[in-house]
Amino acid sequence: MVQPSNLPDQTGRRIVVTGSNSGTGKETARRLAGAGASVVIAVRTVSKGEAAAAEIRHEHPDADLEVRELDLADLSSVHRFADGIIADDRPLDVLVNNAGVMAPRERFETVDGFELQFGTNYLGPFALTNLLLPTLLRAEAPRVATMSSLAAVPGKIHFDDLQWQSGYQPWLAYAQSKLADLLLGLHLHQVAVTRGWELSSTLAHPGFTRTNLQTAGRSLGRDRPVRSSDRATPFTQDVEQGTEPLLYATVGRNAASGAYYGPAGALGLTGPTTLASIPRSARGVDLARSLWAVAEDLTGTRLPE
Repeated sequence: MVQPSNLPDQTGRRIVVTGSNSGTGKETARRLAGAGASVVIAVRTVSKGEAAAAEIRHEHPDADLEVRELDLADLSSVHRFADGIIADDRPLDVLVNNAGVMAPRERFETVDGFELQFGTNYLGPFALTNLLLPTLLRAEAPRVATMSSLAAVPGKIHFDDLQWQSGYQPWLAYAQSKLADLLLGLHLHQVAVTRGWELSSTLAHPGFTRTNLQTAGRSLGRDRPVRSSDRATPFTQDVEQGTEPLLYATVGRNAASGAYYGPAGALGLTGPTTLASIPRSARGVDLARSLWAVAEDLTGTRLPE
């Protein structure tokens, strides 16, 4: 087990956490701030980010927090956010790609015309990662930690219809987007090795963690929001436990580049953090490379020269 209950001291390190106004993102920001990190709370709705920051400061009065607007469903917002981080002219130690949306029952599109889940969960983080790589590579030991999901196991990349323009199926579209996240992290690791970068690309999944992700996406397009349930069962875990794999991927001293971390319990649903197996769905020959090339064309972003 690699349980990161006590985080290494993060004083002097700058970390961007996307989707950090709730769920695993907020818990990650809270724990990192408590360990001394300078945390950028990157959120679509600034007021919600400010509320999350206030909660964290209540527990950690000296927390170094900054809230910035980032809408991963809008590439122009991704560029503005990245431009702001670059303009700060200071190294970025870690980018945590955490934000996401889950299984809206109707097909929605992003500002740029992408299917909402593929655009928000994958293409937005992909573009953000590419844009911030020059700033990350200025840090002493930079890292990109990307949140995937057990949904990646049955996932498939539908190259013939990535945007689900025909026969949209909410959960299959979600599974594709989370498999794409896994492939993002795996290919970035290979790029770093090939280019000799001192960059780690790590991956995590939260098992079955009780957060508002299960309700927020599914509520889109409904007259009444899907009701959430905080009821604990042997097959679910609270957000504190569910965030542990991502925290380990983010700052764990022994977290390996290209490695995938998740809960150690039955089916990977709950339990302490351990090394998870890369699912068969992510092992296709040149699959990660092929998707990366497509994403470059769709987002207009490239790896730094």
